[in-house]
Amino acid sequence: MSELFDRIDALVASRSALPPPTERKRLRQAHGLTLDEVASALDVRRATVSGWESGKTEPRPPEREAYARLLGKLAELYPADPDVTGPVQGTAVPARSSSAPAPAPQAQPAPTDAAPEAEAMTTGQTTRTRPAARAVPPAAAPGPARTSKPSSASRRPVERKAVAAGSPADGTDSRFENGPLAVVDVDADGQVYAYCVGGLVLDVSAKSIPALVDWTLKEAKLGQPKLSGPGKDADPLLVLTESALERYGLPVALTQEERLAGRIPEGHKVIKQLVRAEWKLTKRGFGPWARIYRPATGSERACVQLCIPSWNALDSRHWGEARQLPSADLARVLGVYASRVMTPRGSAAVTGLELMTALHPPTRASEPDATGKRHSERNPGSLGKEPVDCAPCEAPDGHPLLADLPRFHVRGPDEKLFEEAYDWARPLTDAECTLRHLVGIDVNMAFAAGANGLVVGLGAPTHVQAPVFDAKLPGSWLVDLSQVDLSRVKVAKDKWADLDASLMPSPFTPKGEQPQGPAWYATPTVAYAVELGYDVTPIEAYVRYENGRYLDAWYQRLRDAYLATMADLGVHAELPPADFLAAMDGYRQRDPDLAIVASAIKATVKGGLGKLRERPRGEGWKPGRPWRALSRPTWRPDIRAAVISRTRINLHRKIVKHAAFTGQYPVAVLSDCAVYAADGESPLDFLPYRDGKPLPGGFKLGVNPGLVKWEGTQSVLWGEGVREQFQAPELNLARYIKDGTVTDQDNGE
Repeated sequence: MSELFDRIDALVASRSALPPPTERKRLRQAHGLTLDEVASALDVRRATVSGWESGKTEPRPPEREAYARLLGKLAELYPADPDVTGPVQGTAVPARSSSAPAPAPQAQPAPTDAAPEAEAMTTGQTTRTRPAARAVPPAAAPGPARTSKPSSASRRPVERKAVAAGSPADGTDSRFENGPLAVVDVDADGQVYAYCVGGLVLDVSAKSIPALVDWTLKEAKLGQPKLSGPGKDADPLLVLTESALERYGLPVALTQEERLAGRIPEGHKVIKQLVRAEWKLTKRGFGPWARIYRPATGSERACVQLCIPSWNALDSRHWGEARQLPSADLARVLGVYASRVMTPRGSAAVTGLELMTALHPPTRASEPDATGKRHSERNPGSLGKEPVDCAPCEAPDGHPLLADLPRFHVRGPDEKLFEEAYDWARPLTDAECTLRHLVGIDVNMAFAAGANGLVVGLGAPTHVQAPVFDAKLPGSWLVDLSQVDLSRVKVAKDKWADLDASLMPSPFTPKGEQPQGPAWYATPTVAYAVELGYDVTPIEAYVRYENGRYLDAWYQRLRDAYLATMADLGVHAELPPADFLAAMDGYRQRDPDLAIVASAIKATVKGGLGKLRERPRGEGWKPGRPWRALSRPTWRPDIRAAVISRTRINLHRKIVKHAAFTGQYPVAVLSDCAVYAADGESPLDFLPYRDGKPLPGGFKLGVNPGLVKWEGTQSVLWGEGVREQFQAPELNLARYIKDGTVTDQDNGE
């Protein structure tokens, strides 16, 4: 009898109502489930579940019964506002209507934070519309429109409406009225659509990649205005989905050989089509971030950038699950990033570097000469068009400047500038072992804050013997800082503090060890020794007399992008400490798509700075020979070293202030994270706030770059147990403080 009842239950479930696609996604995310977890439980592919949530496909028996049961259980746990989610679908497989399409259900705006209206897009004689954005959760500030992918029935002829305020297509430049980019997708009927920012959808008539490029430049009205007066407008970006790749004859995934090469073969039929149409590819070929162009004629550019997520164009380390998003949501994520940072030009690292150039173009037009003609000249404050050699001490191993060194020579601190982020830890003291918790705090956008206001060299270095140190002069200095006594340091004007130097890292080395003799340092490191109250006498230096605050505009744009995105996620600047910690708790779940943007912005900072000293990437390179990155004016290891130096010094300054005031010292420091022993689980249990005000010059909770957030808390017993397990008394616990997970691989075993 029970078996009969089970069959009856299954029959009922096979016809039970399913919530609409947007509600399916909401329920999954509300319970913290990933697409992979749901797919594994239902024994289907990840893309299948994604299609159910986007409305592209509908589940069929027998998976439908199990999926309906899952959604029913989640709906009981996380009931939804019916005004927002709309009606459920009452049939197993909705039939496609052959009559005129009906209006799609639209989300109702919240009473105060109204969602943008539905927008329309006119393409030739056809006008398309998209449903209104989902309302932002009450805890988060209203952000750019978030949309779910429409079915064909959601598009109907209407009059064109204004683009949503705040969207990337909100500018006044009519050339780019449809925004900076579009996601190209193909529906079940084979119709190609371009999903733009602000919920706009364009019909695409192109039948090949060359035709798609032509359509983009002539009809799509995509692109972005230049960020600086002498700069160039951003080229339009097309993101090709898997269905679009199939439609245009490109592979959905690269083979292992193609992944290693970073491109498809030169003999591929699509490349032959481009050649016949007289289009060109850059030296990196047709890869995940292909650029298709024709040589510029005058000021007119003819160039289109392609982004292919299934070829790993959107690295999951920086872009999370962006490549799995429905087309409309992916357009929203990339559109917000483009409006606040810039149109992506490649990986987050490449875009970070390109942003520097876009804000400080290498050249500008000169004043008219006697004949009234203008010429190209160097733009003041830029790095110029031509690369400059670094100093020998700044050159990484294998650089052509070091070609005369013996093959297996290892350079020491007196030969090589080694400014890197912290990786330091120490055993807990007996007093710290009596405390209950280890609490990690992390500096927000630490390297961006290190770039703020930093004076860096703009030209080539000048070698000087026995120079007088000048803290305002960027460069690399050979100086002996081993005499600096960290047990007695100046913490304010005419105020000294006695500290236990054995309980904190040295500010002069990444491993926190006291230097043993002369070594090369960037200007911020030497300046900090002077700040601590000690005289310095450099032996020699490579200084840059041509200098400026090259990174200020870069920092400001990335800072503003990050703060605006975090505000959309409900984390605002100037929140009181307790409110800030509460706002940070679960902020990613308030809008997972905008959380992707926040992560990408942070990756843009770190990656862009890393590109300043890009190493060889295969291509048959041999030590002592130049590699491709050296031909860029933005290959500047001295600038990278200065930013890292200043970032490390900023953190050490806070550690010193905190120790002088509280007597507390970190037990581990990793890059921008510091771990302290405390009786409580919150940073407020050891940070010295008085009447809501932090220690001047010390750690302060907040979302702004340079302020700190809670990174994670583990027990002291956990820390001691991990170190005992791996027999490593100085294992860096800051690396694992976030979730407490430690693996053998993490420790190189």
